[in-house]
Amino acid sequence: MCGIVGYIGKGQAYPVLINGLNRLEYRGYDSAGVAMIPEKGTLNIYKAAGKVKQLEDSVKNCNIEGHVGIAHTRWATHGAPNKENAHPHCSMSGRLALVHNGIIENYGVLKDKLTEKGYVFSSTTDTEVLVQLIDYIYGAGDMSLVAAVQLALKEVIGAYAIAVIDRDNPDMIVAARKSSPLVIGMAEDGLYLASDATPIVEYTNKVIYLDDEEVACLNMDGTYRIVDLDNADCCHEAQTVAVNIGQLQKGGFPHFMIKEIFDQPECLADCMRGRVLKDMNKIVVSAVIENRDVLLNARRFIIVACGTSWHAGLIGKQLIEDFCRIPVEVEYASEFRYRNPVINEGDVVMAVSQSGETADTLAAIEMAKEKGAFIYGVCNVVGSSIARAADAGSYIHVGPEIGVASTKAFTGQVTVLTMIAMALAKEMGRADDGFMAKVIDELLSLPEKIKEVLAFDEYIKDIARIFTYVHNFIYLGRGYAFPVALEGALKLKEISYIHAEGYPAAEMKHGPIALIDSNMPVVVIATKTHLYDKVVSNVQEIKSRGGRILAVVTKGDTVIKNMADFCIEIPETMECMEPVVASIPLQLLAYHVAANKGLDVDRPRNLAKSVTVE
Repeated sequence: MCGIVGYIGKGQAYPVLINGLNRLEYRGYDSAGVAMIPEKGTLNIYKAAGKVKQLEDSVKNCNIEGHVGIAHTRWATHGAPNKENAHPHCSMSGRLALVHNGIIENYGVLKDKLTEKGYVFSSTTDTEVLVQLIDYIYGAGDMSLVAAVQLALKEVIGAYAIAVIDRDNPDMIVAARKSSPLVIGMAEDGLYLASDATPIVEYTNKVIYLDDEEVACLNMDGTYRIVDLDNADCCHEAQTVAVNIGQLQKGGFPHFMIKEIFDQPECLADCMRGRVLKDMNKIVVSAVIENRDVLLNARRFIIVACGTSWHAGLIGKQLIEDFCRIPVEVEYASEFRYRNPVINEGDVVMAVSQSGETADTLAAIEMAKEKGAFIYGVCNVVGSSIARAADAGSYIHVGPEIGVASTKAFTGQVTVLTMIAMALAKEMGRADDGFMAKVIDELLSLPEKIKEVLAFDEYIKDIARIFTYVHNFIYLGRGYAFPVALEGALKLKEISYIHAEGYPAAEMKHGPIALIDSNMPVVVIATKTHLYDKVVSNVQEIKSRGGRILAVVTKGDTVIKNMADFCIEIPETMECMEPVVASIPLQLLAYHVAANKGLDVDRPRNLAKSVTVE
């Protein structure tokens, strides 16, 4: 959840660290800090509560020299978000500084033991316990820092990505990971360390992804060694990452979220490139081809995901069941991993995650693997933990998503799930050439149809002004539109802090209709599907009780347009692809409501982009 960055080499560390923190701030923004060694024997640590900008302002008159340093931007887990609990944490001896992403579950027991040995703690974090433990082991015998870290981590229960520096040995950074991501970047001027590739791609495109329980020693001369906790060497091949730096910048937009909403036509074109082949009338998903027998003989699919990805999974369920007639279950990963689920050989567990690092989803697929299931990953970040843990999978290829509230990742996930379902259906003989041609045409038309919806941005902005200060919203949809209603409600509450709930439209009369009055805005996805007449009846029920209706309708609709208070028209498309197009106006509505309230749209309170802890 937190963001880590480090540098050791010929250049100055601070510019790399502060730039990296700004790139990683979507992972946490409760506090931030840096630690640098300007010369042997001196360790400078600077921390500030709040965002990275507060840290930058606080160090303007400080010594920020040094060729080695580590830095951290925090999403609070243990301890309040304040300066005392900000990272880096320093050992009581003043010798070591450490940054940490994760949770040390047995920190209480370790803290009690260290307190008995005379250690005094200045924060309420689990991380300070870890740096004091390493310090104690380091000082107790004649050993290297790497050895001390290895021994300390053998006593730790939990998840961690850490980086440690020693003021008395300024020519190295020691790093390690378990269940939290950590990437090493290699360049001519030195070595880089980060939670993901986004902070280091402007310096190098050569990276190594550490695996669980691996420890890396990065040296000032540009060499490095990676070992496990028992000091056995671990071999890694460097990978090349391709990230467009422009995708990491706002490009003239006020927030990353609105930029990423407007990026979606191009992103979905990238997502489909090389996969949707109109000339050949084929949808090519390499993982489906390579694992054809396993997937076609699956007893069932189980989709595990969290948040927005779970909503995409609900759409994936309908797609696979509609096109392939394979039963599909959709599970919250956080519940699935703890409820002793029935998993058998022959089951396919599909893990859907933007970051590929979601802790609950990772734990769920590890449990499923132990029970003999085949794991299929759907994620956005190349080289992520889920991508490496899966037996097969598909990247969504929509580029880095910086805004905490997911937009282009959601539409990318739905698009990939559509391609997977269609590729499977073709292999099963359930999609004839005519149907395949229709689906391909509709998929390839999605970018232009999204552009049509984006043209309504100013109109939706005007509507948002009317609803900026309401306290509650209801979102309704049926069929493929029900998950869109859930996703629309989630977007609104994530960034505007307005309570919003999504329901199947037909379920409204089984309870939620009691909430309807003139103060309750109701967003209805009411497009021309086979359930249109049913939705019309639902709209009439709302209208007769004084509810204010904002309807998303198919272009040219007149029936609901005459009943609703506000209408947003979207182009007609196949019913199974409407979630992609219908989600766009709901993203815009949520964005403009939050922007009107003057909120930090990209960094909503209490949230972070990548949930790498439970």
